[in-house]
Amino acid sequence: MNTDTEKQSFLYPVYWGVWLGIGLLRLLAFLPWTWQMRVGAFFGKLMHRLLKSRRHVVNVNLKLAFPELSNTERDALCADHFISLGQGVMDMTLSWWGSDEKLESLSTIEGLEYLQKGLANDKALILFGMHFTSLEVGGPIVSNLTDGVHVVYRPHKNPLLEHLVAKVRARRYGKAIPKTKIRELIISLKKGHTVWTAPDQSFQYKNSLQIPFFGVKAPTNPSTSRLASISNAQVIPFITIRLYDEKHRATGYLLRFLPPLSDFPSNNIEQDTLRTNQLIEQQVREFPAQYLWTHKRYKNPNDSGLDYYASNKSA
Repeated sequence: MNTDTEKQSFLYPVYWGVWLGIGLLRLLAFLPWTWQMRVGAFFGKLMHRLLKSRRHVVNVNLKLAFPELSNTERDALCADHFISLGQGVMDMTLSWWGSDEKLESLSTIEGLEYLQKGLANDKALILFGMHFTSLEVGGPIVSNLTDGVHVVYRPHKNPLLEHLVAKVRARRYGKAIPKTKIRELIISLKKGHTVWTAPDQSFQYKNSLQIPFFGVKAPTNPSTSRLASISNAQVIPFITIRLYDEKHRATGYLLRFLPPLSDFPSNNIEQDTLRTNQLIEQQVREFPAQYLWTHKRYKNPNDSGLDYYASNKSA
């Protein structure tokens, strides 16, 4: 299908729901930020009530990751996560259509010196990202700081969504690289570009490693170690999270750069991958409600046939 024909097909009725959803989000982007957060919290509470299968996934993940919590505590954390997830949708509208000035006014940067030193280094730079619900907010700011960060992303299955998101990312970032195009990613690193990647979701391909995540083995992507080895890149962990006051009202965002990983990569890829998993755990423990628990992080952990999510096959 050529480009013109594909664009014409986006007018077919099958895509009308997507257009309606995008239009609604575009309108919400005009609301004051505090109102957006209230709308996001309402949307999150609605998702928590209606999305039974996703709620099941979150509860399974939380039970595996935080066995020390009581059922009441995990239920409360699950509810808070869906609120954060709904507010994350509002964060996305801000990232896509908000001004740089508005993004920067709402954001505090911690550890900027680590990024600045990394950029001054002759090495390529990998920003090791993590899937917190506000991850879209940090992208445009980091792109401005790095003169156009190259971001690795998972393509949408819906062609219209993929088309629209690709346009936004082309405008907001230096380059958007589908995660399947590893060669493009390596070329970007070897040319000295700063690359953002978040390989912390379930990875079930042939290079997957069974690495503990919160003490439970999970299929894990070892790409950070491999990419650093191939490109001689420095690795700087980076997260974006939402800040709240004592009354649990959103107040802004924190962009956190952590010290670059020393002696990385090593000669042991499993130890490297365990190290990055433990690094993610440290940040998740600090902001547990904001990590993306709706993802089946522990899916198919080995060849034994064990399925932690089996009680709800539709999830």
